[in-house]
Amino acid sequence: MDKVLLDYGSGGRASHRFVADLFFKYLGNDILARMDDAAVLSLTGPVAMSTDSFVVDPIFFPGGDIGSLAVHGTVNDVAMMGARPLFLTCGFILEEGLPMDDLARIVASMGQAAREAGVRIVAGDTKVVPRGAADKIFINTTGIGEIMVDPAPSGHRAAVGDVVIVSGSMGDHGLAILSTREGLSFEAPVVSDSACLAGIVGKLLAAVPGVHALRDPTRGGLATTLNEIAGQSNVGIELTQADIPIHPAVAGGCAVLGLDPLYLANEGKFLCIVPEDQAQAAQAAITAHPLGAGAKVIGRVVADHPGKVALVTPLGGKRLLGMLEGEQLPRIC
Repeated sequence: MDKVLLDYGSGGRASHRFVADLFFKYLGNDILARMDDAAVLSLTGPVAMSTDSFVVDPIFFPGGDIGSLAVHGTVNDVAMMGARPLFLTCGFILEEGLPMDDLARIVASMGQAAREAGVRIVAGDTKVVPRGAADKIFINTTGIGEIMVDPAPSGHRAAVGDVVIVSGSMGDHGLAILSTREGLSFEAPVVSDSACLAGIVGKLLAAVPGVHALRDPTRGGLATTLNEIAGQSNVGIELTQADIPIHPAVAGGCAVLGLDPLYLANEGKFLCIVPEDQAQAAQAAITAHPLGAGAKVIGRVVADHPGKVALVTPLGGKRLLGMLEGEQLPRIC
């Protein structure tokens, strides 16, 4: 069949053929192949676990698709806790009539992303709903990994005097999704930065195990993410606007559309907050990795205005960057 049928979610013979011919082909491994009701895993020490659901529209976009994004998003959340991601589960909600070629492309992309991230997909579930009950495909992934440092990075550990570093340009993914969805084009192409951050974070923590906080600025962007950390740690954060890296194509697109790139999502960048005496070593470790070539120090943690984030403008003034209100761009991940 060239389209997904309701039978494929029935649990009967059609379901078993569907799973074997498609999911095992691209995601198969020794644990998944056992076909038990749950995966049996061997882990040592403290672990980090995260879950996320992906409803991005469109399902294919410059720089990725919903399949690779579902792997990257959850793997990155686990890595932000100072953990080495090891295992994923995945659940699919499929709309009846979804083209099989599209689904195969998505599942193949997930398999490739998982192999590149060094994780195994060890459990899964598939449901098919009638036409109109879902929009093409939704994916949920849950990840688990072993924490590599003690204490683990946390939004509660930012301290006055710490330095804020970002690994690269802000807002790439959010504008890539919007421009593709709306059929917009700019002078320079805008491509999602969707990528696995586990490798670069591992290199950073090997060089600087004393990192206080790690976070990937996805929904709500850099501004919202830093507001979360400021609130968790009850500190203020001050950013220097001129130091925040933003790709010219993203800056230009945001200017045309009236968007603030500091509130647009990334899916392949992270920020780290480190003690000042370790900032140089941290930046060097990040920039040594291909995904961190554009890393910059953009601010510091201060005692003033606890729980708030301030932006120092090129003219020397300050303005508060509040947490995102409402939904600036729906279905970006």
